[in-house]
Amino acid sequence: MDNSSGVGVLDKAALVLSALESGPATLAGLVAATGLARPTAHRLAVALEHHRLVGRDMQGRFVLGPRLSELASAAGEDRLLATAGPVLARLRDITGESAQLFRRQGEYRVCVAAAERPSGLRDTVPVGSQLTMAAGSAAQILLAWEDPERMHRGLHNATFNAAALAGVRRRGWAHSVGEREQGVASVSAPVRSPSGKVIAAVSVSGPIERLSRQPGRMHAPAVMAAAERLSEALRRASE
Repeated sequence: MDNSSGVGVLDKAALVLSALESGPATLAGLVAATGLARPTAHRLAVALEHHRLVGRDMQGRFVLGPRLSELASAAGEDRLLATAGPVLARLRDITGESAQLFRRQGEYRVCVAAAERPSGLRDTVPVGSQLTMAAGSAAQILLAWEDPERMHRGLHNATFNAAALAGVRRRGWAHSVGEREQGVASVSAPVRSPSGKVIAAVSVSGPIERLSRQPGRMHAPAVMAAAERLSEALRRASE
């Protein structure tokens, strides 16, 4: 069967990606698996690496890159958003604070769903808002489980450090007090895809006067439960 699409360079790039499905490969391994000329295989692998579709392991071998996981995660966004509304509304009602769902897009985190506290002093984050990845508990969640290189880049100019992210991974939740905005505190927890990758962060946020300077003590259990409900919904949808 002819698998040619008629676009030669794309067909060859697909050969390289398919060859890496079975695991890391040296350049010689790619040549053997694809039948491509060595210069062609090298040129395509390096170009795919530039777009993060291919990466390198500790031995310098070619591996499938992180961009593929990000694209797969984005494909599941409709399922995530369909479930998010009721879960965030319940979280808001339990905590009495505004609840949000954030996803990372490049160098920002974007609010993709929210349930606002109906009255009184509150932290309002409109759906579609682009916020920094350098501050806030949701940023900590979205960075804490990244690969080491991307995490290191993300810590540049951040208000938190690697030790703080290690604590986030250990606890399973993050909190911030006045990091993103003075007077605002928040608590966040990770939403995971069926493969276990962190693809979003569930948060509650509000004034420090109500959340205190230890907001995790008040709301971490409820936020983690909401994140687990969303993760479970994605697992069920993939079965």
